[in-house]
Amino acid sequence: MRKENSTNVRNERRINSICGTAHTLSIIGGRWKPTILHHLLVTGTMRFGELRDSMDGISERMLVLQLRELEADGIVSRAVYAEVPPRVEYTLTDVGLSMRDMLESISQWGIMHKTTIAVDAVQE
Repeated sequence: MRKENSTNVRNERRINSICGTAHTLSIIGGRWKPTILHHLLVTGTMRFGELRDSMDGISERMLVLQLRELEADGIVSRAVYAEVPPRVEYTLTDVGLSMRDMLESISQWGIMHKTTIAVDAVQE
């Protein structure tokens, strides 16, 4: 739990308020959010168990936390169906879908960068 009045939190808020890139990275950054977004972009609506099973290494607790943050940021919507057993589905909102081109560009840049670094390492 972070102290809301800490210098670190105040600095983060200030930077996010003046820099669009910092704000964007604060929403999509982290270990699991890009993978969650990728799966929802490719597949569309997914049940919680499907998301969990498609992501090796993520705990249920971490998946729940990341999905809650994405939902709070208006990127993902959550639908709960009163069935036995309960069914919960996640889908990208219109705001989440609007991130498609940006996420694809980031992915392409990452692939290019990995390739460049690998070539540089071999040449040394």
